[in-house]
Amino acid sequence: MKAFQAIKVVAGALIVVASLNAYAQSSDAAADSSTMAAPSAKSTKAANRALQRSVRKSLARTKDLSANNITVRARSGAVTLEGTVPEQEQIDRATQAAQGVAGVTSVKNALTIRAIGQ
Repeated sequence: MKAFQAIKVVAGALIVVASLNAYAQSSDAAADSSTMAAPSAKSTKAANRALQRSVRKSLARTKDLSANNITVRARSGAVTLEGTVPEQEQIDRATQAAQGVAGVTSVKNALTIRAIGQ
């Protein structure tokens, strides 16, 4: 009779251990899937701002380019350059400088040539 009770206790303990193990595995899977989720809006904005700063630095360091009147916008790797420059060659330089920055996937150039005297 005591052996039968001992078997029941051991079987019950095995069931508890097995269920805890199954619960732990499903929790780990849920944690892994949440880390694979899309980035938050906050982290996306931070990445966009960092890319804008990198492109601005590249423009400022570019030789023979007046970047004072150039505005940079970035969204998920797509960069838009807006503003004015004194001559056509600077539009081309700005585009090349922006394309050379790590993380830039495309460049839309909306720069215009500033009229003389402005």
